[in-house]
Amino acid sequence: MASTESVAVLRAPAEQVHAEELARLREKDSGPRPQGWRLSPRAVRSFIVGDDKLGVRRKFYGDDALIDRCIVTLMSDRGLLLVGEPGTAKSMLSELMASAISGNSVCIVQGTAGTTEDQIKYSWNYALLLAEGPTTRALVGGPIHEAMRQGILCRFEEVTRVQPEIQDSLISLLSEKVMHVPELDGDDATVFAQRGFNVLATANIRDRGVHEMSSALKRRFNFETVRPIADRKLETQLVREQTEALLARAQVDVDFDTDVVELLVSAFNDLRQGVTSEGVVIEKPTAVMSSAEAVSVGYAACLDAHYFGNGAVGGDHVARQLIGTVLKDNPEDGKKLRHYFDVVVKQRAQRHAQWKRVLDARRELDR
Repeated sequence: MASTESVAVLRAPAEQVHAEELARLREKDSGPRPQGWRLSPRAVRSFIVGDDKLGVRRKFYGDDALIDRCIVTLMSDRGLLLVGEPGTAKSMLSELMASAISGNSVCIVQGTAGTTEDQIKYSWNYALLLAEGPTTRALVGGPIHEAMRQGILCRFEEVTRVQPEIQDSLISLLSEKVMHVPELDGDDATVFAQRGFNVLATANIRDRGVHEMSSALKRRFNFETVRPIADRKLETQLVREQTEALLARAQVDVDFDTDVVELLVSAFNDLRQGVTSEGVVIEKPTAVMSSAEAVSVGYAACLDAHYFGNGAVGGDHVARQLIGTVLKDNPEDGKKLRHYFDVVVKQRAQRHAQWKRVLDARRELDR
């Protein structure tokens, strides 16, 4: 049963959502455990890729060897940087790792063009600062400060969106594992990272060139590329499970048949790869056609069917949401999507009733 906290919030952190599985893993965990870690590396792996014997379900669908390399990196002196196309579950993977390793996935820096060094390291309670001067009471620890003090992972999302001079404030922290607070005196002026501290960052390949990381900072990270799911069966399973989880959270009951899920995944694969299963070559849209976007489209199609239909999700519901996803980045993608409807969907509509419903929704493109 979900906790009261996880029910009350829109989206609970992974350590709350999967609290029962984490507790079960801790109870059965007999493997060697790095200092500062709540689970052994083997148990962390089981939490992410699943363990049928312990009733722990798979949460990441992709390269299992990637998970092993990531866990090994986080035990080392280097930070971990997950790179890849948008929507390849980099953030989800970093959250799962932080919840399993540290029991805390909400120590986060959300990188933006406006991120400042004090948002990463520390700032001050200015009322106390004026009243008492620089004291530990007046100091407000940022995510990196708190992660070092507590010995936990700090997640740094979209690190390449941060200005280069701000990015470089991580260099000494990752190298020396020490943060200096020059405003304070004595022992309070130095924060030594406790065992378990590390930085787990993410960056989108499409953001390369926005703010390229310096060579010095790159050397402090091991890079791991999270790739799109190549296996359609795995992606279909992922889309179904993730969509059903969202529907359960929203307390929405719909009929989301397997053939509609497969239709959704097929359309995303066609547009992502630029070639269909029949060998028809099409132009790839500039929009991100990731598994995460497929889940969003599936969920939106289910809500459409629930609130505006009869509760049975069909190809028309998927098509309406798909059109919005493809067109949101570049209006020119409309031409590519029309071509897909006219060449691919039209042929499939002659053989499959659900694809006929997709074709019927083509008129939405001409409005």
